[in-house]
Amino acid sequence: MTNDKLNDKIIKACLFDMDGLLVNTEDIYTITCNEILEKYNKGPLTWDVKLQLQGLPGFEAGSKLIEHYKLPLTFEEFNRMNVASQDLKWPTCEFLPGALDLLTYLHGKNVPIALCTSSNQTKFHAKTSHLTEGFKLFDAVTTGDDPKLANGRGKPCPDIWQIGLKKLNEKYGTKITPDECIVFEDGKPGVISGKAFGGNVVWVPHHDAYDHLGDVEAFLEGRGEMLNSLEDLDKAKYGL
Repeated sequence: MTNDKLNDKIIKACLFDMDGLLVNTEDIYTITCNEILEKYNKGPLTWDVKLQLQGLPGFEAGSKLIEHYKLPLTFEEFNRMNVASQDLKWPTCEFLPGALDLLTYLHGKNVPIALCTSSNQTKFHAKTSHLTEGFKLFDAVTTGDDPKLANGRGKPCPDIWQIGLKKLNEKYGTKITPDECIVFEDGKPGVISGKAFGGNVVWVPHHDAYDHLGDVEAFLEGRGEMLNSLEDLDKAKYGL
């Protein structure tokens, strides 16, 4: 790779978040949370708050939301209401622009790809069972309840990306390093975890979040770039 290419490295693997990056489930999370908030004359859920919840494990995200809006609910009560509403809506979720095309492209180029999502196994299958065309392309999948992911070590900790990369290296007998990976994320906690992991971050935030992102360049710290859509990825820039 020439000196004008990223880190003088050829990208050898790509690691993906799921919610809000590949599929439009973040919109469903907003809808179901607002249904609960409205019952208690709270809300609506705004993006300055939502940005703090994205990518977090379910218990942590739910607890933060309960605390912020001072809901008279335990996490278990909130979660039961939320899950009941979500389960009706997951079958309607769909790929976001450019997501399926990018996964198909990388698979066709034999670039190892791993999914690293904070969703647990049950939610992962509920969200993806009707989207197998794309999700069957992944070489490795790590969910938020993976036994290798210690309690309290979800995003913004880097562990989930480390686990995902280890699975790829074990599958293919490779020694790919974090700096040879792209980490694709939509949420701020995920971007923080991707930087801590040592990957090259491609950040694709929800359009409604733009007014609350702050200083994007300072946040990225020269460790990646922000795109409007996965459709805008310059593959040549990363040697893909």
